Amino acid sequence: MMGIINKLQILLLGLLLMAGGCSQENEEVQEQETAADVPEMENTEHAELIQNASFTDLEGNTVELSEFEGKLVLIDFWESWCGPCLQVFPSMQELREEYPDEFEVLAVTVGLTEGPEEAKAFVEENDYDFTWLYDENGLFEKLGGRGIPFKVYVNPDGELMEIEMGSRGREGDYNSTKSKIEKFF
Repeated sequence: MMGIINKLQILLLGLLLMAGGCSQENEEVQEQETAADVPEMENTEHAELIQNASFTDLEGNTVELSEFEGKLVLIDFWESWCGPCLQVFPSMQELREEYPDEFEVLAVTVGLTEGPEEAKAFVEENDYDFTWLYDENGLFEKLGGRGIPFKVYVNPDGELMEIEMGSRGREGDYNSTKSKIEKFF
């Protein structure tokens, strides 16, 4: 009986998250929350969190954000059931191919309803040139993440540029990210 209750709780959480920020039906531009919308004190706290960010790769190894210094980094918090999250993966792949030495995508499984095993299964079925990670240290929550897609842009010096909640759709996210890359390179 307890197992059924836990499964129902997880299902309800997933439905609530999909309704709040992750809906395959809504391909319109979702409102973006950026770092500029966050009070200054939180921006300072967020900047510190980013400078010290680390994740766990899908094999259990620690990966530090500082390993990607010199590149514009998109930390893309996602899960495999999130349609808007997956919708922009092809355009981010295009940008990785256009700017292989300048742009990196850290695809970070949030852990809302999935763990590393579900992410591994997704990676095995798809061919994206991303760094696949798991948010074992809770950066998503610490940055104020309330739903996915949730994106964090980090400049080549390892400094927080912008935090976005939601999606602009495949083309909108492509153009927005490309303009950020071209600003530095």
